[in-house]
Parts: sequence; structure tokens; C-alpha cells
Amino acid sequence: MAREENCILTNMCMVCDGDRILVQDRLDPAWPGITFPGGHIEKGESFVASVIREVKEETGLDITNLRLCGVKQWTNTDGKFRYIVFFYKTNTFSGELKSSHEGRVFWIRRNELSNYTLADGFDSMLEIFEDDSLSENYWFEDNGWHCINI
Repeated sequence: MAREENCILTNMCMVCDGDRILVQDRLDPAWPGITFPGGHIEKGESFVASVIREVKEETGLDITNLRLCGVKQWTNTDGKFRYIVFFYKTNTFSGELKSSHEGRVFWIRRNELSNYTLADGFDSMLEIFEDDSLSENYWFEDNGWHCINI
């Protein structure tokens, strides 16, 4: 059994301000809808540095005091790579909020999230961000895609 596999590494960050959360309405037709800011981890880049960079690029905010709160993962259908998303959250930020080419960013109250069209699977990811007893959002294919939170 091989101990190495190809991976795509990404991140996502839940930025909180009291009862408000920062969301992004993504423009990417491959994965549109409301989600948290984040993106790809560059080769040789630390995970924390990557989420700080991505949030800055997509929101204009500088974030600190990040806490790793979970991961999402799946292996693509042909088995060629595993896709891993590191979930972080923080309530420490500074700067002026501004949207980017990735999509519009804005603050909403957490209880208003259900009023928006969420990116596919985002509702199950949100559980990992909010429930300290969970740490993994795992997707697998078995006659269609299924998700379990562990």
C-alpha cells in the first residue's frame, strides 16, 4: 500500500465579530454561493500563512489569533489526488473590508445564513466550524457523493 499520494491543499476561515460572520458570495461557476473566504496553499507555504494571505486577498482584512478547528477531505473519483481543506476561525482582525474578483464579501448575523444560497456542501462544513466535538468533514463516493462529520 502506497504511503504517498498527490494532494491539493486549501484553507477556509470563519471570521467572527460578535454574532456576525464574514461571508463571501463566490463568483466561481464551479462552486458558487455563500461560503467563507479561503483558497489554495502554495508550495512551501505554511498553512497559517496561507490562510492569512488568502483572507487578506479576498477581504482586505488582516487576521490573527487563528485556531485550527477541523478539516474537510475527499479523494477525487479517479483516485489521482486527495483534496484537503484546513478550517480555521478567528475573531481578531483589522483593516477595511473590500471584495475581490473571487466574490462579494459582507457581514451577516449567523442566524441569517439560512436566508442565502449556500455553496454546495457548505452547510455540512459549518458544523465543523461550530461544534468543538467534530473535527472532520469527510466526503466519499458510494453510488453518489456522501458526507459524514466526525
